[in-house]
Amino acid sequence: MRRNFLATVALTLIACGVVIASLVAEPGPSGLFGAALGLLMLAIAVADARAYIIPDRLTLAALLLAFAQTGVAGFETLPENMALAALRGVVLALGFLALRETYFRLRRRQGIGLGDVKLAAVAGAWLDWPLIPVAIEIAAVLALIAYITNQLVLRRPLRATAKLPFGVFFAPAIWFCWLLGALFLKV
Repeated sequence: MRRNFLATVALTLIACGVVIASLVAEPGPSGLFGAALGLLMLAIAVADARAYIIPDRLTLAALLLAFAQTGVAGFETLPENMALAALRGVVLALGFLALRETYFRLRRRQGIGLGDVKLAAVAGAWLDWPLIPVAIEIAAVLALIAYITNQLVLRRPLRATAKLPFGVFFAPAIWFCWLLGALFLKV
């Protein structure tokens, strides 16, 4: 019971931090969209940590939010912004799908879940081209560090067949890279 309470308090504090950071980085409607993205990414990370599943409804909400956010930039560039967001989302999702299929053909087991493929579409829809590889790299490095640290603390051997909920790392990395873009890549 106490553990659940502490986890709830921690998640509440993280959620408040996400909202505040988003609004400080990008005051106004864009910051509100960023805050909503951050909260959705937090929910995805929690869901993936608990059940190794990224809920479609959360991914769809984040994707729709990305397209709604493109309207904030201005109506004169709306079609172009939506097309670019869609293109980035499709390219990244197809890249993850190709990686999933290649891994399966080589190893004869799944290495990337379809939830991660859909989450890649969200990353593409939200992030500009230069930030996409940054989000993937941050997520991959943190996942490896977390896995290795956990195995060392528990004194267990490293296994090439270990399962990791990649969304736990990828979802927050998407929001974090949005935040970096809002802070440092303003036009």
